[in-house]
Amino acid sequence: MTQADFVVVANRLPVDRTPDGEGWRRSPGGLVTALEPVMRSAEGAWVGWAGQADVTVDPFDFDGTHLVPVTLSASDVQLYYEGFSNDTIWPLYHDVIAEPTYKRAWWDAYVKVNQRFAQAAADVTADSGIVWVQDYQLQLVPKMLREMRPDLTIGYFHHIPFPAYGLYAQLPWRKQVLEGLLGADVIGFQRVADAGNFARAVRRQLRYETKASGILVPDAEGGTRVALAKAFPISIDAESYIELAQKPEIQQRAKEIREGLGNPRKILLGVDRLDYTKGIRHRLKAWGELLEDGRASVEDATLVQVASPSRERVEAYVQLRDEIEMTVGRINGDYDTTTHTAIRYLHQSYPREEMVALFLAADVMLVTALRDGMNLVAKEYVASRIDNRGVLVLSEFAGAADEMGSALLINPHDIDGLKDQIMRAIDMPAAEQGRRMRALRKRVRDHDVEDWSQDFLEALSVFHEKSSRAAAEQITRDDDGSTPEREPIDETDAG
Repeated sequence: MTQADFVVVANRLPVDRTPDGEGWRRSPGGLVTALEPVMRSAEGAWVGWAGQADVTVDPFDFDGTHLVPVTLSASDVQLYYEGFSNDTIWPLYHDVIAEPTYKRAWWDAYVKVNQRFAQAAADVTADSGIVWVQDYQLQLVPKMLREMRPDLTIGYFHHIPFPAYGLYAQLPWRKQVLEGLLGADVIGFQRVADAGNFARAVRRQLRYETKASGILVPDAEGGTRVALAKAFPISIDAESYIELAQKPEIQQRAKEIREGLGNPRKILLGVDRLDYTKGIRHRLKAWGELLEDGRASVEDATLVQVASPSRERVEAYVQLRDEIEMTVGRINGDYDTTTHTAIRYLHQSYPREEMVALFLAADVMLVTALRDGMNLVAKEYVASRIDNRGVLVLSEFAGAADEMGSALLINPHDIDGLKDQIMRAIDMPAAEQGRRMRALRKRVRDHDVEDWSQDFLEALSVFHEKSSRAAAEQITRDDDGSTPEREPIDETDAG
């Protein structure tokens, strides 16, 4: 069996089946992009599900990476993925915006599937190797893996929020999940607040001592080791968006989009997975009220809402889609003319090239998430604005708000405040747009996805080279644990 010194474990493999079903192609997404050079240089392996139920695929090599598929049955997909991961953990960790469902059969499936992923990782990792586990579907894998392979250095990154203790405490299996995560040497979160919520849960539930970013965890020999729980804000491959935005054909496509919308003075854009955490309903309510109040008109401005399909077999998502489409229909029915529309609603996914054209066409980007681990769309919009124009309206409840203080920050629950900031964005002078966008773009370019992966892997490599206690002491000594500073607005005129 092929073994690797560096192994990534994620719910999905970094490839998708080609349309003809005969081959594979690289999946889109920041994580795949970030880890591609690392995987190649380390001749690494990636453990994950191939995306089709009841299909067994043998390990294979793809573009310099050894891929190890984990088989999931239709029952596994229903119970572990759609059930526990997305109808228990997802709503609970997103502030119970929707009510979580707690079913013991779902938990049993989650344990069983996590065990399968952990075993696959244990089998493919070389002696004293490094394993990096990704996200909330696999929270039990670190501990399972440590029990199987105590020689390994283990990292875990949590891509979604970690809730405040009062919410987390609802979870019937709260101790088991915390113990699962503490199997890792480094546990990464999007925000400083998320790492703090995790540490508080550990203190309350497990009574483990925490100091700065370190957590004292009992080990198998009766002693203790130190795990590091720290914020590593994720980002995007900014240069790839800049390159696309510079292409004449994409700039031409942006002009065609404007023309197709009747050349309104301003185009507002929302791009989201169709999810109740994204604040799409709040956004539509605010826009509909602005039209009703006469502060905006369809001749003057249009909202384009891209809502890519998501979890279409989960009842909460079915209801959300019905509600949003009913709202869009009502607003359009009230305010559309024969030449202009209030909302262009697009329930489909688009390739990256079309998204960059939309970013270039949009004067205002609306990110109104009720709770979001990071929200990379905000960063994608900023990276694409090579003209230093456009306005980002950003929810303070998205992780990106910690880094992007030059956006117009909003509380999406405050509809009147949201309306005022939308109008401020629509009317913002070019010079102020330039000042804000230049500051935002500098932040995104300076802290891209490669910078994120390097930061995390450097922290993990310290554990790999030293004892856990010495490693944690060095990292916490080098890091003050503070929230990333919001970049100041460049007060020089951008022209």
